[in-house]
This record gives sequence, structure tokens and C-alpha cells, in this order.
Amino acid sequence: MRKTWKFDFDIAKYSKIIESRPENYCAYNNRGIAYQKRGQHTLSIADFSKATELNPSFVQAYINRGNAYQELGSYERSISDLDRAIVLDPGNSMAYNNRGFTFILMGRYGEAEKDIRKSLELSPNNIYALNSMAEMYAARNEPLEACRWLEMAIEKGYNNWPYIKTSKTYNNIRNAPCYKRIISKK
Repeated sequence: MRKTWKFDFDIAKYSKIIESRPENYCAYNNRGIAYQKRGQHTLSIADFSKATELNPSFVQAYINRGNAYQELGSYERSISDLDRAIVLDPGNSMAYNNRGFTFILMGRYGEAEKDIRKSLELSPNNIYALNSMAEMYAARNEPLEACRWLEMAIEKGYNNWPYIKTSKTYNNIRNAPCYKRIISKK
């Protein structure tokens, strides 16, 4: 069970900051993250939008809003925000990774691979990009390559086992011996 009390505390804390300093774009972004973690995507998107309105060059708010749109299945909006983040900061590994993952969800694997490879070029030890590469190969039903990338992610520290065990992107390889071997370790 999620510790929603912590997110409630964060929401209250950032709301108080916003009340006293309504120009504080970071407070809007941070409250948006708390809303997102509670699954309140409409509220999170509103806060990320306010953050970008107050500071149009605030890259992290575009990434966060792109993630929220992705979780809602609004993939084109997600891509648009992640495109903006990349224009503002072409060296942002997570923007490329997150856009690549959105492309996976859209079934656009060539674009996904290009973005995730760019993410890894910028940050070779990005465990999220290593996992995204595994998910891309799993979605393409290439179990051996998916397992190879997943093992690399785990070796570098990726340990979100509940996600690995439930993500739809791994559905194609759940019966593959290499995937079963990886899962059996946890």
C-alpha cells in the first residue's frame, strides 16, 4: 500500500508555499509530483502547466507533465512535452528515455530504440533507460535481447521488482526461460 499520508503532507506543504509565493514555479512542480504519485493526474497536469507558465524554460516540469500524459494514455501530448524538454535541454537523458518509452507504448519501436540509445549515449549507466531497452525488446517479442538488457539494468541497480513482474511491456516474454530465471532471483 502506498504511503499516501506522505503525499498528503507534501501537497499541504507545497500548497502553503504557493499560497505565500504564487510565483514559485518549483512549488507547483513539486506539488504536481505529489499529486501524480497519488494518481491524481488531472491535478498534477494543472500544476505542471502552471510551472511551465511561470517558467517556460523549466525542463523538469515538461518531463513531469509528459509522464503524467503518458500515464493517462495521451501519448501525443506526452511526446509534445518531451519534445519541448529536449529542445530546451538536448543533453537530458531522462527526456529521451521517457519519450522512447512513450514510443514503445505507441508501438513505434524504431523511434523508441533511437531515443533510448540516445539516452544511454548521454548517460550510459541510466538504469531506467537500460530497463526501457529491455521493455522495447520484450514488446517486440525478442526475449533473449530483452533479458540481456534487463540483466544489465539489474546489475547497475534497477530493482523495481513489482514493476518488472507486472508491466504490460514484459507480457510477450513472461514464459521465456531467461525471464523466468531473472524473476526467480527475486
